Amino acid sequence: MSVHEKNMIKLFERMRYRHDLFTVFSDFIEMTAIAISNSVDIWQRNKREKRYLDITKRYTKEEVELFPQLLVELTDALEKKPSDVLGNIFMQLELFSNWKGQFFTPMSVCELMAELIIVDRMKEIEERGYFTINEPAVGGGATIIGMANVLQKRKINYQRVMRVTAQDIDIKSVHMCYIQLSLLGIDAVVMRGDTLAMKFDETWKTPAHIFGWTQNHIRKEDERGEKSVNVI
Repeated sequence: MSVHEKNMIKLFERMRYRHDLFTVFSDFIEMTAIAISNSVDIWQRNKREKRYLDITKRYTKEEVELFPQLLVELTDALEKKPSDVLGNIFMQLELFSNWKGQFFTPMSVCELMAELIIVDRMKEIEERGYFTINEPAVGGGATIIGMANVLQKRKINYQRVMRVTAQDIDIKSVHMCYIQLSLLGIDAVVMRGDTLAMKFDETWKTPAHIFGWTQNHIRKEDERGEKSVNVI
């Protein structure tokens, strides 16, 4: 466990005396997901901002100030080594008994799976410059992060070549995945819903997806000699 993960656990523990720790963890990931989304996704900003403010009412001013500190530690941990940090924290805090008995796949297993998959994707990367991934039960995003690590080991910029669509039926998994893929700069659309029934009720687009789509659209217009639009 990294020093940043240890710091996150200490920060969570500081709120244990007044709040249920499972609720604190859930509120942290939802507030963080909203904060990231609202910085880029103007179409859903008002609804999500209201939800954000409703959550903060549960905490004192001093407690609210701990949430940005948690985000700083999470960002530093992911920058040091991409991993399923939130999944690790979830397991270390022993919250799995509260959350449907859910466990998160170890990163070593995810990277092994990625090594097997990437062999077939190299030609696609060479021909198209990118490849697509669809993860129907994404959890905290460990399988996607594992793929990013494998690409990085091969000296391939995962931020440029990955296009991710991910789903999960549990909103907490959606929040965890969205946060971590956003902070890692991965182009992804994360949806909450039933993959088998193809019914989804929430969509979270990472900053890299929103800005990447815009820039790719502009680039294609430039290549065709068409007039580009300015993005503010």
